[in-house]
Amino acid sequence: MDGSETFLFGTQSINEAGHLTVGGCDTVELAKEFGTPLYVLDEQYIRDTCRAYRNEFGSRLERVEVAYAGKALLCTAMCRIMQQEGMALDTASTGELFTAVSAGFPLNKVKLHGNFKTDELLGMALKYQVGRIVADSITELQRLSRIAVEMGKEADILIRVGPGIKTQTHSYIQTGQADSKFGLSIASGAAMEGIKLALELPNINLHGLHCHIGSQLFGLDSFGRAVDMMMEFVAQVRAETGWESDELDMGGGLGIAYTPEDAAPTVAELAEIICPAITQAAKQRSLKLPKLILEPGRSIVGPAGTTLYTVGPVKTIPGVRTYVSVDGGLSDNPRPALYEAEYTAVIANKANQPATMAARVAGAHCETDTLIPDTTLQPVEEGDIMAVFCTGAYNFAMASNYNRFRRPAMVLVSDGQADIIYKRETLEDLVSHDVIPARLSGEGE
Repeated sequence: MDGSETFLFGTQSINEAGHLTVGGCDTVELAKEFGTPLYVLDEQYIRDTCRAYRNEFGSRLERVEVAYAGKALLCTAMCRIMQQEGMALDTASTGELFTAVSAGFPLNKVKLHGNFKTDELLGMALKYQVGRIVADSITELQRLSRIAVEMGKEADILIRVGPGIKTQTHSYIQTGQADSKFGLSIASGAAMEGIKLALELPNINLHGLHCHIGSQLFGLDSFGRAVDMMMEFVAQVRAETGWESDELDMGGGLGIAYTPEDAAPTVAELAEIICPAITQAAKQRSLKLPKLILEPGRSIVGPAGTTLYTVGPVKTIPGVRTYVSVDGGLSDNPRPALYEAEYTAVIANKANQPATMAARVAGAHCETDTLIPDTTLQPVEEGDIMAVFCTGAYNFAMASNYNRFRRPAMVLVSDGQADIIYKRETLEDLVSHDVIPARLSGEGE
């Protein structure tokens, strides 16, 4: 990008006033009405991407289920959109499961993940009869069976296995390699042990296998290799136990473009890799074609999100750099600190102007708190509105109250209408769970 054009996603555009719009809403007006920092979600982008997954995979395979990975961003309104789009839902905690329950999401289409599920969480999943519990360890299988017997419930499960594939992504979001906390390793024999145990345990119904090789993946060949390795393991299991997997969950992980330089693959390109691979692998090994389950998260909601900030002090250090400070940062987007994640920004009220000002975008917290280390922006002044793109995934979901910042509001925009789907936290919210012990109640000497 040479500075003469603005990096745009989905229904983003630039209106006659030169302002950035999302879903037909002027972002400058959104900032005035709802305040900043503000998460803005493009509803149409979310719906279009859900439909792309269901159509691209559904047109190639007879049995497909697409489960939105709620860890990327979950609230009751998102549950409602997923339900309307015919999606299943992937959860990984009591909080995520309770959000689904509160939204009235069909619980037979909920999947429960996690490498450490407490007895409380397993009991909650059985109480609400979620569609699938994805077992992650030998001890979890044993505890789940015990709890199911005690409750008089049947547990419908998948077993998460580690195929031993190391992908080209940040080490913190690689999950399918041998050295991982997730799942049972195929190479070590733990996966086979888990399957045999699941077939013997009371009140456990094993339906299939699950794997997830990592997040933010651009190399689609990794998905093809994972499918082949998983199907080879299915054949090995059948030969050793007589049991054959009816479902194969390949997780998620499709990468998105955070910067103009990122060449992100499409949903159609992913389908063109996975669908022929699973069909061919089944045919070669004389296996039945299992139901394919996918768990996309980032690719559905990431590009749909834009975060709006108000620009504060602009400080130029001669011969060094210019710092542009905004009224959020680490508490609403920890990803740059966690993964050195890259983002693209534009001055929303000057979006039609060329980007000519080199700067570092800094957050407002008592840390280095760098949102974007090096970027080029439209000429920035205090009071401008900055829009940071592709913040839909793992921003709201990972937000904190560091420095006792209040979590931002979130609005859903579509066809020029903006609706609050998460209220901005108040100062009273910040102290609502604080407790002063009686022994500290005195005023001191």
